[in-house]
Amino acid sequence: MNPQPAARFAATPARIARLVLLTLAIALLAACASAPRHAATQSALANEPARAPDGEAAAANDVLFRAMALVGTPYHWGGNTPAGGFDCSGLVDYIYRSATGLQLPRTSGEMADMDARKVKRMTQLVSGDLVFFDIGGRISHVGVYVGKGRFVHAPNSGGTVRLDDIDGPYWGGHFAFGRRVLD
Repeated sequence: MNPQPAARFAATPARIARLVLLTLAIALLAACASAPRHAATQSALANEPARAPDGEAAAANDVLFRAMALVGTPYHWGGNTPAGGFDCSGLVDYIYRSATGLQLPRTSGEMADMDARKVKRMTQLVSGDLVFFDIGGRISHVGVYVGKGRFVHAPNSGGTVRLDDIDGPYWGGHFAFGRRVLD
């Protein structure tokens, strides 16, 4: 009997860590899906099934799981690694680089200017789309849409990477557009 096939599936620390992260991401998604939402933030988006860009479901899933796994990472202005913390554009670039190999521009404004399909309405967003927010008359915040009316982002100093409703009282009023990078 050849012992090598069994050795291929041995529980290494790296495999255990990946399994734990995947389990946490699934638990977070389940908790978010069942969490009560304030009546003012409920919309058609929350009732929409999660969708991915045509032909890009695997890449969108990789982006979604990477984004969800980073929830709780500390905010750090200029940060772009899990160890050092993230600002909004550093988070989005890290998610895309590590999940798809795509390197995005460094700032939210530069990301907003990318040559990628523009999604003008929230109801047209699909998992993996970048979402941009106009704060103070210019694009100054970006996140990753994960489906069901929610997005992952690094919102502010002193906070952590978190999941928020895209059509909530604050973010809904500042939504500018999305960009479909996976198209």
